[in-house]
Amino acid sequence: MGHVNKVSHVFTLGHVAEMLGEDEEWLFEVAEEMDPEDGQLWVVGVGEDGVMAFTDDGIENLKDLIAIHKDTPSIIEKRRQALAAMMKPKTEESDEI
Repeated sequence: MGHVNKVSHVFTLGHVAEMLGEDEEWLFEVAEEMDPEDGQLWVVGVGEDGVMAFTDDGIENLKDLIAIHKDTPSIIEKRRQALAAMMKPKTEESDEI
């Protein structure tokens, strides 16, 4: 038999933020670095955009990321700047003098 998924429950971002005593918006930005393999996923309901959630392992991985971000708070700001640069429309310069 192949890989068996042993996840029986997940915790929403809001719940995890409360559990860890962290700001939910800041935690969302930290957790954006995670993938499903890291234990971060989206739960979608009828008429909802979805909510970020974490497995037990995901919470442990998130704790590691929190420590990294607290040691180097500029990580999020650098990512914001990089995203803004990618989204900024390029201006075309004229060759005319």
